[in-house]
Amino acid sequence: MTSLDAELRRERAYHETCRTALAAMVERAAEHVVTGVDVSASGADAEALGYALRSRAKEMGELPDSPLFFGRLDFADTDAAGEHRGRHYHIGRRRITTDLAAPPLVVDWRAPISRAFYRASARDPHGVAVRRRFGWAPWSAGAAEDLTSLEDEHLGVPGGAAGLGAILAGELGRPRVGPMRDIVATIQPEQDDLVRRDPAASLCVQGAPGTGKTAVGLHRAAFLLYAHPQRIRRGGLLVIGPNRAFLHYIAEVLPSLGETGVRQATIEDEVGRQPIRARDEPAAEAVKHDARMAAVVRRALYARVTAPTQSVVVPDGAYRRRIPLEQLARIVELVRAEDTPYDIGRERVRARAVTVLQRQAERNSGPPTGDWLRRMGRSRPIGEFVDRCWPRVHPEQVLAELLTEPDLLAAAAAGLLTAAEQRTITWAKPPRSWKSARWSAADLVLLDELAGLLERPPTYGHVVVDEAQDLSPMQCRALGRRIGLGSVTVLGDLAQGTTPWSARTWPEQLAHLGRPDAAVAPLTVGFRVPAVLVALANRLLAALDVDVPAARSLRDDGELTIRQSADPVAATVAAVRAALAREGSIGVIAPDAQTEALRAALTEAGIATDTPEAPAPGGTARVTVLPATLAKGLEYDHVVAVEPAAIVAAEPRGIGRLYVVLTRAVSRLDIVHEHPLPAELRAATT
Repeated sequence: MTSLDAELRRERAYHETCRTALAAMVERAAEHVVTGVDVSASGADAEALGYALRSRAKEMGELPDSPLFFGRLDFADTDAAGEHRGRHYHIGRRRITTDLAAPPLVVDWRAPISRAFYRASARDPHGVAVRRRFGWAPWSAGAAEDLTSLEDEHLGVPGGAAGLGAILAGELGRPRVGPMRDIVATIQPEQDDLVRRDPAASLCVQGAPGTGKTAVGLHRAAFLLYAHPQRIRRGGLLVIGPNRAFLHYIAEVLPSLGETGVRQATIEDEVGRQPIRARDEPAAEAVKHDARMAAVVRRALYARVTAPTQSVVVPDGAYRRRIPLEQLARIVELVRAEDTPYDIGRERVRARAVTVLQRQAERNSGPPTGDWLRRMGRSRPIGEFVDRCWPRVHPEQVLAELLTEPDLLAAAAAGLLTAAEQRTITWAKPPRSWKSARWSAADLVLLDELAGLLERPPTYGHVVVDEAQDLSPMQCRALGRRIGLGSVTVLGDLAQGTTPWSARTWPEQLAHLGRPDAAVAPLTVGFRVPAVLVALANRLLAALDVDVPAARSLRDDGELTIRQSADPVAATVAAVRAALAREGSIGVIAPDAQTEALRAALTEAGIATDTPEAPAPGGTARVTVLPATLAKGLEYDHVVAVEPAAIVAAEPRGIGRLYVVLTRAVSRLDIVHEHPLPAELRAATT
């Protein structure tokens, strides 16, 4: 038996010890739910304790089956190792111990000591003598026999840690099958720095394709939940993705890191107070998403606030208490100047009118009771005054009237929107009432703006926003309201902007989110997309009208094939057949109008396919056919990109869409086309 075999046997045995300890932890968590109800405490304390224990048991019971550790740190027996001198630690996705007071069998990757696993190098070993990485069989559920290899880096020894090791390189280049997995075993120093940034500081990550920006954002979320649980869990954590396909793709990352209960949603989910039953023309949609609409709807709302026209007289037993017109006008004027949410302002007007009556009563008969104050506030004269000067409204009522009455829109949009823009967003067929209105996706963002003016929405402790470059100014404002006093991690790539309102610069986008001072950190070194494919995509940068550095990749093992065919459908089927002979997932990405024909051709050829929104039962199909508009954020080992020129021609920012498509492959890219390639790519065929 070789020394490697002996080490593998010892590590497999240790893994079984950890597995037994984890099972005991799960069992203890379930027992604590039962025994915790007998703890002597107040009702509120007992309820809080019970909730915490049940949440802990649920979390432990939902842990996915996976290897319990992926690395080990052996600290040097020198003073440089400090308190860790001569010790070793296994690093995994969560802490495992036999007892809370005992040293852990496995240290959570987010613990301070684990930072050395990601940061230690031959130049700066952080006191580490040996960093060990473990090689597990792909998609292992954690069976000990799945531990197939290990690799030691001897830090501090000349030549001992040069370049990527075989295990790390293999993990970075592993086939991409199924949903996104965590990168916790392969986090690089620059990524680790972003993951562990101060939770109070908002952060924007400008990440080129393949740099792992999405994974960095999700791991940052998991780190914040671990390191600052009270701060983050109090308000909750929200992850915003661009579409359902993307959310399905990333759904398992946080649970694999031991974090459940995180809301993952699209911006449409967050603002979806009404069903979408209408569709705007592109010109109207562009105006509605413009930042100027925030001022337009605000004017429309506060135009309903009017000065009083008569005094108020309130019967009070033998008294008739009167509030003069001038005093009422002053109340409305002062509350209007305080710039509070509309509904709060309405109640302030009521309360201050009652305060005037209270002072009158105090002069007659001393301080009134609470019942008297409530009776005055509910009196008809006070209610009529408030309703006339500061009427109760619904967001749908305000917006429907704004979009159906040209005169109202003209008054609200004066100096903000041109007459042509006003006509563009005016409804051609007004609904019978605001309650029967049919709302578009852009309307929902405006309704959310109005709802935010009426009252402040609940906020989150931290928000992660992916593909943030594609958010409109009004969508950014909607998210900004939900960030509130919390923090945000913004993820995106200006070069991948595809919407008509996509950001050209981060400062402008961050200002719309309410975080103009957020730090912008670039990630330019890719670990997933091969260099040959990155170089191809970089040809498009000059045409994208954004200032981002060209991406580069550490991988030189990719393949690029460009083929012109008079029958692109048949050529696509042939390319997919060839790809199926190799390992990994396959994405067929085509212009939206061509996807159904391609799916039908593949089915006729006997090739099973998935769609990104509805994977096949059991996830057995290796081939996914998807429109170019849904490709963002997804990755496949082999991509067949069909008809690039049609992808570019399909929308105003089609060149950005093509940039996205060309960077979805993590191993091989086939470009199939009948029509001439866009000019930026033609040189690649010569």
